[in-house]
Amino acid sequence: MTTQQISDAELAGQPAAYWTGVAYEALVAFTRARMNDKGYTHPQLWLLRNLSENDISPDGKGMTLVELREAMASYIRPEDDLAAESEVLVDRGWLTRDAENRLWLTEEGEQARVDLARNAPAIRAALHEGIDDADYVTTLKVLRQLIRNAGGTVA
Repeated sequence: MTTQQISDAELAGQPAAYWTGVAYEALVAFTRARMNDKGYTHPQLWLLRNLSENDISPDGKGMTLVELREAMASYIRPEDDLAAESEVLVDRGWLTRDAENRLWLTEEGEQARVDLARNAPAIRAALHEGIDDADYVTTLKVLRQLIRNAGGTVA
């Protein structure tokens, strides 16, 4: 496979939306593949994180699948089946379901969340290989400005 060399002048004329879309798909696919290699899925990690009072959940209370989908709306993918993913976690003993169909994180699930989070630095390191922090920060600053220029909100 050959990589086409593109001059800086040509790159300056390239559409950011195209490249951010390509980057998004590649980064998500890479991250999910590394997680799958370790025996869990991205949606499973998001479920654990959203139910943990030590992570995303403000109070550690149980949530229904509808509430979880709503909470994850900005990052869950259309193909993600939270019902099926949550059943796997219930079967593993990482989640329980109450009479109102709310999912709750178990002690084992909290420990699993902590253990799974330990994979993140290796994934980040692989993705950041050959990119120094200054270039990465500059890239994010440019992306944030593009978002603002497009009328979007930068958190």
